[in-house]
Amino acid sequence: MHSRSLRFMLALLVGASVLLQGCAVTRVHVRQAQAIITASQQTTPDCKRADHCATPSPLMAAADNAMRLSTPQKPVHVVTLLNNGEAALAARINLIRAAQHGIDVQTYIWEPDDVGKLMLDELVRAAQRGVHVRIIADQLFSFSNTQMLARLARLDNDFQLRLYNPTFEHAKTPPLEFAAGILCCFFQFNQRMHNKLLLVDDSIGITGGRNIQNRYFGWDPHFNYIDRDVLVGGPAARDMAISFSRFWNNKRTTSLSRLSDVNSILRQTGVKPVHWTEPVYTDPVRVARVRAQAENPNWLGQHILDHTLRVGAVDYYSDRPAKTDNPDRKRDDQLTRHIMSMLSNARHQIVLQTPYLVLSSRARKIFLKLHKDHPAPRIIVSTNSLASTDAFAVYAMSYKHRKRYLKDYGFEIHELKPHPGDPPEVNTPAEDNIAVPASPEKRSKMRRSRRRNSPAPLINEGMRFGLHAKSIVVDGAFSMVGSHNFDPRSDHYNTEAGVIIYDPRFADQLRKAILRDTQPQNAWTIAPRQPKVPVLTYLNQAIGTVSEHLPFFDFWPFRYGTDYALKPGCKPLRPSDPKFHQCYTPVGDFPEVAMPFKSIYTRMITAFGVGLSGIL
Repeated sequence: MHSRSLRFMLALLVGASVLLQGCAVTRVHVRQAQAIITASQQTTPDCKRADHCATPSPLMAAADNAMRLSTPQKPVHVVTLLNNGEAALAARINLIRAAQHGIDVQTYIWEPDDVGKLMLDELVRAAQRGVHVRIIADQLFSFSNTQMLARLARLDNDFQLRLYNPTFEHAKTPPLEFAAGILCCFFQFNQRMHNKLLLVDDSIGITGGRNIQNRYFGWDPHFNYIDRDVLVGGPAARDMAISFSRFWNNKRTTSLSRLSDVNSILRQTGVKPVHWTEPVYTDPVRVARVRAQAENPNWLGQHILDHTLRVGAVDYYSDRPAKTDNPDRKRDDQLTRHIMSMLSNARHQIVLQTPYLVLSSRARKIFLKLHKDHPAPRIIVSTNSLASTDAFAVYAMSYKHRKRYLKDYGFEIHELKPHPGDPPEVNTPAEDNIAVPASPEKRSKMRRSRRRNSPAPLINEGMRFGLHAKSIVVDGAFSMVGSHNFDPRSDHYNTEAGVIIYDPRFADQLRKAILRDTQPQNAWTIAPRQPKVPVLTYLNQAIGTVSEHLPFFDFWPFRYGTDYALKPGCKPLRPSDPKFHQCYTPVGDFPEVAMPFKSIYTRMITAFGVGLSGIL
């Protein structure tokens, strides 16, 4: 009976996928919807001035000055590391209001929370005053409200929004379509646009790890990311513009009139001008505060301009959309190739921060070779723990290869604590930020209410942090900030973008920011287990090594390394230091996790998920 049910479900999904593919919108319907859009849109800007009523901006002024000073032989850039979430949001608002000609936005996620509403409102207002606004959002996790998309399509002729790689040409992906997409068209469905970019007037841009959602800017009441952007003004912005245009004109970037669910709403509604109104915010006081900060030159000076550097060469690299059509076309994975080149040329030290420590085969070869060099460069890695991540399946693959990372590559791995002692600034009620023990009843309720792919319930309640920043510093001389996770998915499937900055001062700023997250109050240190009974320890390690290399059935529970916490009164030491075990105490493989089943899931994916490491 079970076999029959399974076959029936597979047949149902196959039939659904075929049916959904056959429901593509016709050319006639596209023309009808487009005519409705054109007739509905506002065509006269609210502002008649040549600068479209742009607000003066010290950030834009710095970028314009860099452009004036640049020559082809000697470029000049201004760069600012945006570690603080609210400063990163205020910078975006300031630049949107300063735009005179055009704003281009790319994102992987756009949520309809306060950050998503605020960004959309600012962009709409820019379009209404005559600035040409273009948005590309990956379809899978953005703008699932089809009624809202139909409104936005009819809003203004200076406002355009397109979705990248929509499933079955729909804006919204219900569960059945999601399953059908995996079944019938897995590789296309799995290939996503992971780029993040805000570009203003082709002269200044923000790129990095942040999506458009509360938790990327410190506004979520329960779970926020430690993330990072970089603000770049100067000639590199022209490369950002070229990259954006490639995506905008790519066949996978779909206009709203071609999405069947949005097209249907447009044709049913007909010509209907849209009157944009201020969104309703969950926390309007917080929104008003960040808007005021974005207009305050003193605040911008203190939180952004005081940390801005004038540098020379800056390279913006973005994978081409064609990377997802043919992952073997090397010229299309621009960012990945340059990252691998950076790592290969390291001589003294690599400081790497990534939320997902799952390495591609290319990266594994590079790190193996580096570790054999004499002397081998020191490699410091900041990443998530099971307690801090919301992608436990990916963490399981990192957990599987702990011995390889520690022994074969010489990594010094620091896993973020969910309640770091030196947390980043967030803008939520103070009581949400205090870690307190959770009662057994509360933990039981949390277990029942959590989805399998949500963060694991913790022993202590309070504001949880997860790591989402993706950055590298090599030899203290040059560095990269971007969207690339240094994993197989970023190497082979997603398109990624980022900047490489060739300046020791910027590298020092970035290195200090990453190392802050590796300090003992903020992270646990992964190190080999201390031998207690030598014969049994070596036997355990031998069995663990064999188990780790098995594609399946890697159930051996005693891994080569485990998490350690610094003892009070001790100074931080490297795991290779002979006194390490005198100053560090083991805290288990999954410290702070209060849900046994999450640990079991992790071990199961460790055992059976090795073939999925490239797509998780």
